[in-house]
Amino acid sequence: MTRLANVPECSPSNPVNPADIPVRTLNSGVQIPAIGLGTFGSDHVPPSAVAEAVEYAASVGYRHFDCASVYGNEKQVGESFERLFKSGLRREELWITSKLWNDKHGEDDVIASCAKSLADLKIEYLDLYLVHWPFPNHHPPGCDVGARSPNAQPYIHENYMRTWRKMEELVDRGWVRNIGTSNMTIPKTKLLLRDARIKPVANEMELHPHFQQPEFFEYLMRNGIQPIGFSPIGSPARPERDRTDEDTSPTEDPVIRRIAKQHGVHPAVVCIKWAVQRGQIPIPFSTNPRNILANLQCAVHDPLTEQEMNDIARIDRNCRLIKGQVFLWKDNQTWEDLWDRNGEITPP
Repeated sequence: MTRLANVPECSPSNPVNPADIPVRTLNSGVQIPAIGLGTFGSDHVPPSAVAEAVEYAASVGYRHFDCASVYGNEKQVGESFERLFKSGLRREELWITSKLWNDKHGEDDVIASCAKSLADLKIEYLDLYLVHWPFPNHHPPGCDVGARSPNAQPYIHENYMRTWRKMEELVDRGWVRNIGTSNMTIPKTKLLLRDARIKPVANEMELHPHFQQPEFFEYLMRNGIQPIGFSPIGSPARPERDRTDEDTSPTEDPVIRRIAKQHGVHPAVVCIKWAVQRGQIPIPFSTNPRNILANLQCAVHDPLTEQEMNDIARIDRNCRLIKGQVFLWKDNQTWEDLWDRNGEITPP
């Protein structure tokens, strides 16, 4: 495997001590690092580059890696994990997450899908396994915004619970230490908490200064569910299908840029600092060694002031960037129908 350009074989002279990285305690009693490296290549970063980024990230102190079967790179990432373990890193030092993709919600598919992720990642257990979306609808890689699954369905709670029972079985088998959700809403989470035998420990969701989701964030925290935030800097490399004219960029916000100038850092670093200090777990993705290291360093150095945190709280624009149109289930719907905008699950 070729290494990242200009990255030395050894770790940089200023890596982060993993012991210094803040942790969150989940409702299962285990601790998870408060920042991780995402591995979603947005349909344009090759698996080899993501795998190299994982290996480099581990060398500078990352111990939390957020993976998913649909990203199409778990096999390559697993080869990086294998090399890291052979170099002396112990499995128990890492937190590894993966996710059940939408076309594997069937009761006969959940166990097999998890088994494949474990085999691809070359590990015996996952620290966290998430249901990637609450809809069984899926799409081909690189599709446009109008793509629809031919058998698309709305959220049907009884079906979701059949999937969740298999997720619980994975915990019983010891294949998965914790289970959780992703891209949920308050109404859907309420039903899951009512009916689950094993409570979700986390919900992965879009979170950045222009999309803070305060109501859902507080609901999750009150119920002991840890928010994990994807797109923490506003996903500038997100797929074209997720872009609209109304989108805004948190790293271009005057408040973020002012704070960044005061701290002498890039605006993206401010977004990640804010995320860690607010209490969510950001999982920024990058293949740039400088950015990978800077994102981790900001979690342990030079915190934002209380005033700066308050200033950022006031710039929320409720601007969802990952809208999910490809998961809609019938004609003449808008992406808001996926997100239960009226406080109730959108009817079929």
